[in-house]
Amino acid sequence: MTTTDWIIDIALVLVVFRQLREDRLDLKTFLIPLGIVAFVAHNYLDSIPTAGNDLVLIGVLMAVGAALGIAGGVYTRIRSAGGHLLIKAGAVSAILWVLGMGARTGFQMWTEHGGGSDDVARFSLAHHITGEQAWVAAFVLMALTEVVTRVATIYVRSRMVVDRARRATAAVPTASVSGRAA
Repeated sequence: MTTTDWIIDIALVLVVFRQLREDRLDLKTFLIPLGIVAFVAHNYLDSIPTAGNDLVLIGVLMAVGAALGIAGGVYTRIRSAGGHLLIKAGAVSAILWVLGMGARTGFQMWTEHGGGSDDVARFSLAHHITGEQAWVAAFVLMALTEVVTRVATIYVRSRMVVDRARRATAAVPTASVSGRAA
């Protein structure tokens, strides 16, 4: 793994750890993680192999990323206070985020340091996965899918909190002035 790989992985983990402390939900809540994965996709996703079972591998890992992202978004608390939305990642959300990002990093370290390169080669051959680029694409797209689905889930849930707060405000009866003595 290069220094850039480590910086990206640490930055993605820090995005959620930053949210372990309740803070305002604002544009940077969405733009920072999306910017990081856009950078990763631009730098690491040269192509998406389609031969053999490459798309199956990519699809499975993207589904895992989507499940982790949606669950992470669901386990992030969003509330309205003082006219602002506040966000706080719960322990489950943080664990899921680190699990997803850590799995990719762990797999990469395992294969780069000889622990699994033969096993991965045998698995790839047995399952008609055409090579290293298929694995790279699968893990990059898994991370991208996890981030996008988590951010989208948080966005949808934040709109639901805003709508619920509007309905609650609209339902509050106004004080009547007709019962006052003259």
